[in-house]
Amino acid sequence: VQLQASGGGLVQAGGSLRLSCVFSGGIFSNYGVGWLRQAPGKEREAVASIATTGLHTTYGDSVKGRYTISRDNTKNTVYLQMNSLKPEDTAVYYCTAGRSIGTYFYPDYWGQGTQVTVSS
Repeated sequence: VQLQASGGGLVQAGGSLRLSCVFSGGIFSNYGVGWLRQAPGKEREAVASIATTGLHTTYGDSVKGRYTISRDNTKNTVYLQMNSLKPEDTAVYYCTAGRSIGTYFYPDYWGQGTQVTVSS
């Protein structure tokens, strides 16, 4: 399984970005997918996940109401729409694929990460 993330960049506080991640090397619809992030000096944080059919999503408390995760199983792609961005959202964002079990997501495969920087 390979995951290729894109869409990161520099944005001002209050702005928006959309991350995309293309999945290959397996059957995309068999996997839950999620985004995690890590800022310098901070622990890795779960951002959002979405189950195989897209009917069930979870979000970290810090992004609820601002971020939306979605997937297109016909394009083997998962998206993360990020609105009302804050400087504290600055991090490397990783696309992952794994297992969604109830409200928990367990990543098994990781992409290379894409940098998101929010200026104040």
